[in-house]
Amino acid sequence: MVNLDMDFYHVLNRGVDKRKTFLDSGDYVRFIHDMWEFNNAKNTASNLRRRVKEGMVDVRRRPLVRIHFFCLMPNHYHLLISPVDDDMENLSLFMKKLGGGYAKYFNEKYERSGALWQGKYKRVEVETDAHFLYLPYYIHFNALDTVMPEWRERKMVQHKKAIDFLATYRWSSHLDYLGEKNFASVTDRKFFLDFFGGNAGYARKVRSMLRNLSLEEIRGVVLE
Repeated sequence: MVNLDMDFYHVLNRGVDKRKTFLDSGDYVRFIHDMWEFNNAKNTASNLRRRVKEGMVDVRRRPLVRIHFFCLMPNHYHLLISPVDDDMENLSLFMKKLGGGYAKYFNEKYERSGALWQGKYKRVEVETDAHFLYLPYYIHFNALDTVMPEWRERKMVQHKKAIDFLATYRWSSHLDYLGEKNFASVTDRKFFLDFFGGNAGYARKVRSMLRNLSLEEIRGVVLE
Protein backbone atom coordinates (compact mmCIF):
# COMPACT_ATOMS: atom_id res chain seq x y z
CA MET A 1 0.00 0.00 0.00
CA VAL A 2 1.19 3.53 -0.77
CA ASN A 3 2.56 5.04 2.45
CA LEU A 4 -0.11 7.47 3.61
CA ASP A 5 -0.11 9.74 6.64
CA MET A 6 -3.89 10.19 6.72
CA ASP A 7 -7.07 8.21 6.10
CA PHE A 8 -9.01 8.75 2.88
CA TYR A 9 -12.72 8.15 2.27
CA HIS A 10 -14.76 8.12 -0.91
CA VAL A 11 -18.16 9.61 -0.06
CA LEU A 12 -21.28 9.65 -2.23
CA ASN A 13 -24.94 10.57 -1.90
CA ARG A 14 -27.81 10.72 -4.37
CA GLY A 15 -31.12 12.48 -4.57
CA VAL A 16 -34.09 10.55 -3.18
CA ASP A 17 -35.59 8.39 -5.96
CA LYS A 18 -32.57 9.54 -8.01
CA ARG A 19 -34.17 12.97 -8.39
CA LYS A 20 -32.05 15.90 -9.48
CA THR A 21 -30.51 17.77 -6.58
CA PHE A 22 -28.93 20.55 -8.66
CA LEU A 23 -31.36 22.27 -11.01
CA ASP A 24 -29.38 25.33 -12.04
CA SER A 25 -25.90 26.82 -11.73
CA GLY A 26 -26.91 28.60 -8.53
CA ASP A 27 -27.56 25.24 -6.87
CA TYR A 28 -24.12 23.94 -7.80
CA VAL A 29 -22.46 27.11 -6.52
CA ARG A 30 -24.45 26.93 -3.29
CA PHE A 31 -23.41 23.33 -2.58
CA ILE A 32 -19.76 24.13 -3.29
CA HIS A 33 -19.97 27.17 -1.03
CA ASP A 34 -21.56 24.97 1.65
CA MET A 35 -18.62 22.57 1.41
CA TRP A 36 -16.42 25.48 2.47
CA GLU A 37 -18.76 27.11 5.00
CA PHE A 38 -19.74 23.94 6.85
CA ASN A 39 -16.18 22.65 6.96
CA ASN A 40 -15.55 24.46 10.22
CA ALA A 41 -15.89 23.12 13.75
CA LYS A 42 -16.28 26.64 15.13
CA ASN A 43 -19.42 27.98 13.47
CA THR A 44 -22.80 26.91 12.22
CA ALA A 45 -24.19 28.91 9.32
CA SER A 46 -26.69 30.75 11.54
CA ASN A 47 -23.99 31.68 14.05
CA LEU A 48 -21.75 32.91 11.25
CA ARG A 49 -24.46 35.18 9.84
CA ARG A 50 -25.14 36.58 13.32
CA ARG A 51 -21.47 37.26 13.93
CA VAL A 52 -21.17 39.03 10.58
CA LYS A 53 -24.06 41.32 11.52
CA GLU A 54 -22.51 42.03 14.89
CA GLY A 55 -19.09 42.66 13.41
CA MET A 56 -17.55 39.79 15.37
CA VAL A 57 -16.41 37.49 12.58
CA ASP A 58 -13.51 35.27 13.62
CA VAL A 59 -11.65 34.58 10.38
CA ARG A 60 -9.74 31.69 11.93
CA ARG A 61 -11.16 28.36 10.87
CA ARG A 62 -10.90 24.87 12.31
CA PRO A 63 -11.65 22.50 9.43
CA LEU A 64 -13.39 19.22 10.13
CA VAL A 65 -12.12 17.47 7.00
CA ARG A 66 -9.70 17.90 4.15
CA ILE A 67 -11.62 17.90 0.88
CA HIS A 68 -9.20 16.56 -1.72
CA PHE A 69 -11.51 16.00 -4.72
CA PHE A 70 -15.15 16.55 -5.57
CA CYS A 71 -17.48 16.20 -8.52
CA LEU A 72 -21.13 17.25 -8.58
CA MET A 73 -23.56 15.63 -11.00
CA PRO A 74 -27.22 16.54 -11.56
CA ASN A 75 -28.52 13.97 -9.04
CA HIS A 76 -25.49 13.00 -6.93
CA TYR A 77 -22.03 13.97 -5.76
CA HIS A 78 -18.66 12.33 -5.11
CA LEU A 79 -16.08 13.48 -2.55
CA LEU A 80 -12.65 12.22 -1.56
CA ILE A 81 -12.03 13.50 1.95
CA SER A 82 -9.89 12.92 5.03
CA PRO A 83 -11.15 13.65 8.54
CA VAL A 84 -8.88 16.02 10.42
CA ASP A 85 -6.86 14.15 13.06
CA ASP A 86 -8.30 10.92 11.58
CA ASP A 87 -11.35 11.60 13.78
CA MET A 88 -14.45 10.04 12.23
CA GLU A 89 -16.66 12.30 14.34
CA ASN A 90 -15.28 15.21 12.32
CA LEU A 91 -16.29 13.51 9.07
CA SER A 92 -19.75 12.65 10.41
CA LEU A 93 -20.36 16.19 11.64
CA PHE A 94 -19.25 17.71 8.34
CA MET A 95 -21.49 15.43 6.30
CA LYS A 96 -24.46 16.08 8.60
CA LYS A 97 -24.02 19.84 8.27
CA LEU A 98 -23.47 19.67 4.51
CA GLY A 99 -26.39 17.38 3.71
CA GLY A 100 -28.84 19.07 6.06
CA GLY A 101 -27.79 22.61 5.21
CA TYR A 102 -28.08 22.13 1.47
CA ALA A 103 -31.40 20.27 1.78
CA LYS A 104 -32.82 23.19 3.77
CA TYR A 105 -31.69 25.65 1.08
CA PHE A 106 -33.08 23.46 -1.74
CA ASN A 107 -36.46 22.89 -0.11
CA GLU A 108 -36.92 26.58 0.63
CA LYS A 109 -35.88 27.64 -2.87
CA TYR A 110 -38.16 25.17 -4.65
CA GLU A 111 -40.99 25.25 -2.09
CA ARG A 112 -40.87 21.55 -1.36
CA SER A 113 -40.71 19.45 1.79
CA GLY A 114 -39.38 16.08 2.78
CA ALA A 115 -36.10 14.30 2.25
CA LEU A 116 -33.80 15.45 -0.52
CA TRP A 117 -31.15 12.75 -0.22
CA GLN A 118 -31.56 9.02 -0.70
CA GLY A 119 -30.56 8.44 2.90
CA LYS A 120 -27.36 8.65 4.85
CA TYR A 121 -24.33 9.21 2.66
CA LYS A 122 -22.27 6.18 1.64
CA ARG A 123 -18.58 6.00 2.37
CA VAL A 124 -15.75 3.61 1.57
CA GLU A 125 -12.27 3.81 3.03
CA VAL A 126 -9.38 3.78 0.55
CA GLU A 127 -7.41 0.67 1.50
CA THR A 128 -5.58 -0.55 -1.62
CA ASP A 129 -3.01 0.94 -3.97
CA ALA A 130 -5.34 0.60 -6.97
CA HIS A 131 -8.14 2.38 -5.12
CA PHE A 132 -5.80 5.21 -4.11
CA LEU A 133 -4.24 5.58 -7.57
CA TYR A 134 -7.43 5.45 -9.64
CA LEU A 135 -10.04 7.08 -7.43
CA PRO A 136 -9.10 10.76 -8.03
CA TYR A 137 -9.53 10.31 -11.78
CA TYR A 138 -12.69 8.24 -11.38
CA ILE A 139 -14.25 11.07 -9.38
CA HIS A 140 -13.38 13.75 -11.93
CA PHE A 141 -14.27 11.54 -14.92
CA ASN A 142 -17.82 11.15 -13.59
CA ALA A 143 -18.54 14.42 -15.37
CA LEU A 144 -18.10 12.55 -18.67
CA ASP A 145 -21.28 10.56 -17.99
CA THR A 146 -23.27 13.47 -19.40
CA VAL A 147 -21.57 13.40 -22.82
CA MET A 148 -19.74 10.08 -23.30
CA PRO A 149 -20.77 7.41 -20.77
CA GLU A 150 -18.82 4.82 -22.74
CA TRP A 151 -15.69 5.91 -20.85
CA ARG A 152 -16.72 3.49 -18.11
CA GLU A 153 -16.29 0.53 -20.46
CA ARG A 154 -12.97 1.76 -21.88
CA LYS A 155 -14.66 2.23 -25.26
CA MET A 156 -13.92 5.94 -25.53
CA VAL A 157 -11.86 6.97 -28.53
CA GLN A 158 -12.48 10.73 -28.53
CA HIS A 159 -9.82 11.56 -25.97
CA LYS A 160 -9.43 15.19 -27.01
CA LYS A 161 -13.18 15.73 -26.75
CA ALA A 162 -13.09 14.29 -23.24
CA ILE A 163 -10.18 16.50 -22.18
CA ASP A 164 -11.87 19.56 -23.67
CA PHE A 165 -15.14 18.78 -21.92
CA LEU A 166 -13.49 18.28 -18.54
CA ALA A 167 -11.78 21.65 -19.01
CA THR A 168 -15.19 23.33 -19.29
CA TYR A 169 -16.96 21.45 -16.48
CA ARG A 170 -16.97 23.80 -13.51
CA TRP A 171 -18.63 21.60 -10.92
CA SER A 172 -15.59 19.60 -9.87
CA SER A 173 -12.09 20.16 -8.52
CA HIS A 174 -10.50 19.18 -11.86
CA LEU A 175 -9.78 22.75 -12.97
CA ASP A 176 -8.11 23.62 -9.68
CA TYR A 177 -5.81 20.61 -10.06
CA LEU A 178 -4.89 21.90 -13.51
CA GLY A 179 -3.88 25.18 -11.87
CA GLU A 180 -6.86 27.13 -13.20
CA LYS A 181 -8.58 28.74 -10.25
CA ASN A 182 -12.19 27.68 -10.04
CA PHE A 183 -13.16 26.94 -6.44
CA ALA A 184 -9.64 26.85 -5.08
CA SER A 185 -10.50 27.64 -1.46
CA VAL A 186 -12.67 24.53 -1.09
CA THR A 187 -10.06 21.83 -1.65
CA ASP A 188 -6.81 20.89 0.05
CA ARG A 189 -4.67 19.90 -2.94
CA LYS A 190 -1.11 19.90 -1.58
CA PHE A 191 -0.85 16.19 -0.78
CA PHE A 192 -2.04 15.03 -4.19
CA LEU A 193 -0.24 17.71 -6.19
CA ASP A 194 2.99 16.63 -4.53
CA PHE A 195 2.13 13.04 -5.41
CA PHE A 196 1.25 13.87 -9.04
CA GLY A 197 4.24 16.14 -9.59
CA GLY A 198 2.33 19.42 -9.69
CA ASN A 199 -0.37 20.70 -12.03
CA ALA A 200 1.49 19.57 -15.15
CA GLY A 201 1.97 16.10 -13.70
CA TYR A 202 -1.74 15.86 -12.96
CA ALA A 203 -2.60 16.92 -16.53
CA ARG A 204 -0.29 14.24 -17.94
CA LYS A 205 -1.87 11.59 -15.73
CA VAL A 206 -5.36 12.63 -16.84
CA ARG A 207 -4.40 12.07 -20.48
CA SER A 208 -2.89 8.70 -19.61
CA MET A 209 -5.83 7.60 -17.48
CA LEU A 210 -8.36 8.47 -20.17
CA ARG A 211 -6.66 5.82 -22.29
CA ASN A 212 -5.81 3.27 -19.64
CA LEU A 213 -8.16 3.55 -16.65
CA SER A 214 -9.48 0.11 -15.74
CA LEU A 215 -12.51 0.27 -13.48
CA GLU A 216 -12.29 -3.49 -13.03
CA GLU A 217 -9.43 -2.93 -10.60
CA ILE A 218 -11.61 -0.85 -8.28
CA ARG A 219 -15.16 -1.86 -9.21
CA GLY A 220 -15.59 -3.87 -6.04
CA VAL A 221 -14.86 -0.91 -3.78
CA VAL A 222 -15.73 2.23 -5.75
CA LEU A 223 -19.07 3.93 -5.14
CA GLU A 224 -21.09 4.33 -8.35
